[in-house]
Amino acid sequence: MKQKITVLGPGSWGTALAQVLSENGHEVNLWGDNPAQIDEINTYHTNRHYLPDLKLPENIKGQKDLKTAVTDADAILLVVPTKAIRSVAKQLATIVENKPYIVHASKGLEQGSHKRISEVIDEEFPVEKRKGLVVLSGPSHAEEVAVHDITTITAASSDDEAAKYVQQTFMNGYLRIYTNNDVVGVETGAALKNIIAIGSGAIAGLGFGDNAKAAIMTRGLAEISRLGVAMGADPLTFSGLSGVGDLIVTCTSVHSRNWRAGNMLGKGQKLQDVVDNMGMVIEGVSTTKAAMELAEQLNVDMPITETIYRVLYEDKDIRQAAKDIMMRDGKIENEFS
Repeated sequence: MKQKITVLGPGSWGTALAQVLSENGHEVNLWGDNPAQIDEINTYHTNRHYLPDLKLPENIKGQKDLKTAVTDADAILLVVPTKAIRSVAKQLATIVENKPYIVHASKGLEQGSHKRISEVIDEEFPVEKRKGLVVLSGPSHAEEVAVHDITTITAASSDDEAAKYVQQTFMNGYLRIYTNNDVVGVETGAALKNIIAIGSGAIAGLGFGDNAKAAIMTRGLAEISRLGVAMGADPLTFSGLSGVGDLIVTCTSVHSRNWRAGNMLGKGQKLQDVVDNMGMVIEGVSTTKAAMELAEQLNVDMPITETIYRVLYEDKDIRQAAKDIMMRDGKIENEFS
């Protein structure tokens, strides 16, 4: 059934998902706060800053006004940076009138509160003004979805009907959606893998090889699982798409801006220079701080996250940091310590 869907956030992932929805036969609005970018989408059907080789379907309508964009939408998909989620959700609550499904495909933890994105949306967008809330997450590079590479991701919600709605709305011959009811696990895996991706990129930048890559990904997954379980997640979620799947794709590809950021740091660049040159949000940087504070609050041991925190926020020498983490006291692997 044809749906009217509004995508908020014309970055690479928002744009790729807008294309998916359009190709699936839905009416799609794509909202953003950069007028020049919206004009480009409407005039040339391109979004060159984020996906330079993509020609968008002409029926995707770029929108500059938020109320116009969301009026009568059956579903609203938020793909804005984590730091913007609260303000956007708050605005939506004042203008939405028809109880749409709310879906988010952002990955991070809110600074200060350490809350997951769905928790922030819950606080700002009352349940009585919307239908189900769904998290869309998993191993997915926008650049590959845009060219129809085979991709599998997860629609997570405590509302089975809402998760199935998203599954049916987004799924097609190249994008397969699985449902999951562990929202905590899916959001935690999505956020924390960006931290490990920075570390994986740094290892490559320092010149280490596949052994080191396997080490940081495996032990990184242990850290993600520890914190996720302490937050109430199902440990099995971390062996799925939004856990190990998302970790693999983010830690091994140049498409990942978190990996690229780590790689630049490993090659000796300063964090501010990396941020300035990226041209896109590096979610793992802010998530590292939030995760470190949350781990301390919950008394969870996260040595890789702590090491990356010291490099990012205390300017610790990255090569010395790699040596120090290797020289920690010996541990028992299956205690996840």
